Amino acid sequence: MNRVSILLSLYLSFCSCILHGQGTYIYNPSIGKTTCVARVTGMPLPDEEFSSPNLTVQQWNIGGTDLGIVWEQNPGQYGIFFGDSYGRNFKPFGPKPNDASGEWRCNFLAFSTDTDLEDGLSFSGVATDNKGEAREIIPGGKDKSGKGDWTSIPTAAIRANGKDYVHYFNMRNWRHWDTNYSGLYRSADSGITWEPCLDVKFSSNSYFGQIGYFKKDGYIYMIGTETGRNTPARLARFREKDIERQKRYEYWDGIAKKWIRDNEKRATVIIDDKVGELSFIYNYKYKKWIIAYFASARYDITLRTADDITGPWSEPYKLVDSKEYPQLYGSFFHPLSSYGDELYFLMSMWKPYNVFLMKAKLLKN
Repeated sequence: MNRVSILLSLYLSFCSCILHGQGTYIYNPSIGKTTCVARVTGMPLPDEEFSSPNLTVQQWNIGGTDLGIVWEQNPGQYGIFFGDSYGRNFKPFGPKPNDASGEWRCNFLAFSTDTDLEDGLSFSGVATDNKGEAREIIPGGKDKSGKGDWTSIPTAAIRANGKDYVHYFNMRNWRHWDTNYSGLYRSADSGITWEPCLDVKFSSNSYFGQIGYFKKDGYIYMIGTETGRNTPARLARFREKDIERQKRYEYWDGIAKKWIRDNEKRATVIIDDKVGELSFIYNYKYKKWIIAYFASARYDITLRTADDITGPWSEPYKLVDSKEYPQLYGSFFHPLSSYGDELYFLMSMWKPYNVFLMKAKLLKN
């Protein structure tokens, strides 16, 4: 397919100097160019020339949305959670997405069986209401006063013990990223119906208000930050069977060099940066942990690697530059990125407030 866009520059180059603090970058010999493969959601803009396989406006009344958190439900079957979503009357370059007219859903869930991402990420379906339109999964109050329940935003999802789980935060006030709490919802029928996990809740100032998940060696690992985009990352883990037993969660104490059960405040910083929405994987071919996140201080999508999840983590590398993709955020790996040379991830842009599939090439040193 034609991957040239007049609107969006498709090929990104890595910077040329090493990053120290808020400085500059070094070329990363392990990562090749990053490209935009396809649009994932919304209506293609007039000048776009790359693929848009999902007719989300026509089929499910989704004109504007963000995030795109992908997890494997069953082999070859994937769920994809999106954030605040608006309908067919959404204007992609309006004042802001919250001003979109009507049909606001705080989140929605798509499904995919697409395992060939070279030409885009195709949906096989969406969780719908009785009108056949995308429905809200995690309820949000839509109270914009800043004093109540504004919205519920997914941050990560995982399959554990035969059920699907999504971690989310409940927003009080976007102005200061004030949340009410973070928690979990679960589905026992592969994403058709969902219910809250009442025994798992994170406070509004928790180190794990926003997280990513990855399952390896009998554990589910959880890298988290406080809600927002201005705090460092910390690490936790738990056995798959214990996902709903928060008192069995273990937190990495890098000073003591050991895991501490049921004491979140012992979790020490593993990535000292202003870390926004994130995702991470283990790449089995290269035997590396890889994390990507929105870095608010540099306004880019940053990538780091590590041999061990506890660190040390590498210096940051600029995966996507906001000069090429203005108002970018979000960087959610597709699970297929764990097994080969390609890193596929879903990235949002505030305007046109939609989601795009990106690709970066892993190279041998």
